[in-house]
Amino acid sequence: MRKVNLKDIPEQERKSPKGKFHRTFKNISVALGREPESLDLSKRHPFDLALVRIPKGKVLCPYHAHAAESELYLVVSGRGSVRDKDGATEVGPGDAFFFQPGEAHQLWNVGDEDFVYYVIADNPRSGGTTGDSCYYPDSGKWAVTTDAVEELIVKGTETEYFDGEE
Repeated sequence: MRKVNLKDIPEQERKSPKGKFHRTFKNISVALGREPESLDLSKRHPFDLALVRIPKGKVLCPYHAHAAESELYLVVSGRGSVRDKDGATEVGPGDAFFFQPGEAHQLWNVGDEDFVYYVIADNPRSGGTTGDSCYYPDSGKWAVTTDAVEELIVKGTETEYFDGEE
């Protein structure tokens, strides 16, 4: 059995340059031995588990849809708002919600305390250039997997299917 305690897992932080997007998280799966770079499925784990904290007034990340990843959320404390194709829905402690591949979503803190939740995501990345990619509908960007852990962010314009092919 692998076992960790949340107090022993280092908290990581990610902020945007202007500060609109801000989160901290504890990557529980990695603390339990997940090796993101490995192509050995027994070392990658079939899912990822993280404890995420969004400070007051901040947004997790831009509105996005995963091509291959599913995500399950369980709110621990605080109040959040969740945007999807139908608009925004407020969530709080005990609420659970789920996004399948292709379902755009965004979370932010609407309360006076930190918005804290667990997220469980399946692990579709298999190394190389296969696995998950993300589409950002508000900006028209894509995050494309370049290897097991790195992403390339691209923004393009609409073109014909055979453009540049012949």
